Amino acid sequence: MTNQPTGMEPSRVLVIEDDPALCQLVTEEITELGFRTRRAGNAEEGAALMASWAPDLVVSDLRLPGAGGLQVLRHSRGCSPVPSFIVITAFGTVAQAVEALRQGADDFLTKPLDLDHLRLAVSRVLERRRVHQELLRVQELIGDDGFHGMLGRSRPMQRLFSQITQVARGAGPVLIAGESGVGKELVARAIHAEGPLASRTFLAVNCAGIPEHLIESEFFGHTAGAFTGAIRSRKGLFLEAAGGTLLLDEIADLPLPTQAKLLRVLQEGTVRAVGADAEKPVDVRILAATNRDLEVEVQSGSLREDLFYRLETFMLRVPPLREREDDLELLAGRFLNRFARQLKKDVHGMSPAALDRLRGYSFPGNVRELQSAMERAVTFCDGSTVQIEDLPARIQQEPPAAERLFGDSSELSRSLLGEGPVPTLAEMEARYIRYVVEQVKGNKRRAAAILGIGRGTLYRRFGEGSTNAD
Repeated sequence: MTNQPTGMEPSRVLVIEDDPALCQLVTEEITELGFRTRRAGNAEEGAALMASWAPDLVVSDLRLPGAGGLQVLRHSRGCSPVPSFIVITAFGTVAQAVEALRQGADDFLTKPLDLDHLRLAVSRVLERRRVHQELLRVQELIGDDGFHGMLGRSRPMQRLFSQITQVARGAGPVLIAGESGVGKELVARAIHAEGPLASRTFLAVNCAGIPEHLIESEFFGHTAGAFTGAIRSRKGLFLEAAGGTLLLDEIADLPLPTQAKLLRVLQEGTVRAVGADAEKPVDVRILAATNRDLEVEVQSGSLREDLFYRLETFMLRVPPLREREDDLELLAGRFLNRFARQLKKDVHGMSPAALDRLRGYSFPGNVRELQSAMERAVTFCDGSTVQIEDLPARIQQEPPAAERLFGDSSELSRSLLGEGPVPTLAEMEARYIRYVVEQVKGNKRRAAAILGIGRGTLYRRFGEGSTNAD
């Protein structure tokens, strides 16, 4: 059984061991994991294979005839690409293994070898290498134009970009969750562009925008005469997107009967047009997007539980703008430059006060709201620098984060100077909890996760009065 992600070439592992029986055993164990293997009986053979075969991982004994394992390790540091490295050592020479780790080895194993430990160490080192290389590739892709149209150097966005590249290789459905305005369709298009279907059709449909009585015809097609007004046959979106990708935006708005038909498409790979007697096979990758908590929709009966579990196998969460503080200035600057060019205005920056006000605003509409705010700011800016008064009124009036936590910004200062009562720790805790709950729009599950406490603890501290978005 392979440990390689689907669609990737197996990693290459070079085993260097002068004991032929042990070398064969280690090679066979690693081969059974699904990796390609070569073996060498000494350092010279190993060096030649590193040059000609370019292994991803070298597993080498420290004691070898001629040049030792440490010399092999040092030689590997000059290879391109540099392979990962695991050393094998006798129990009495653990100090040498520690020296090997200091010189760049990734792990070490002691003799007699524990085969379970060997398999775990090899899999772990190669997975860590794969993730690191994927992150480097994503960072190269981001560049000045972003990652498939998405800008973001914050850790949440770097993680999202990496997840996109991973799920793009598969063929199963992907659920894209996130608040309105975070860019869920951009994520869907990036999955399509990164995957093997990039040259095929990409279709996006807003499930909430189709009248309920037409939705099955739109999705699955209809035959001529299937209903009043059906003058000619229609293929439907699933067949139009056949061989490519179909994004179902606002998936939670699908009627229950259509949800049942969608589940059949996902499970059986067939569709039946309205009025048709037989089903047709369809090969299409389904992406679904939502700004709702689908577990809540399942509990309320609005979403089929079996459909939810089928979709959530691969779920990506697009972070809201308030969790991307490192990206705010980058995005604002990009939007400012774009609208300055479009409007042919010599606006090339923001005042510190305006930028501070942007940082203090919670942006419930996320990136879409920031884009709108910057378009307005550039439009009304009379000089070369955007000022606070150029921003939308709701942002001008938004109190800084410290005021939302502490009330009047001077309250805490007066208290510490002895001019008023100092808030107790319990009062400050209650204010902070209310602030976090407000930031996540009352979603207790997310608030509890951010605060690092259980939902039961959150209810006790926050009070039982509000239960929305639980």
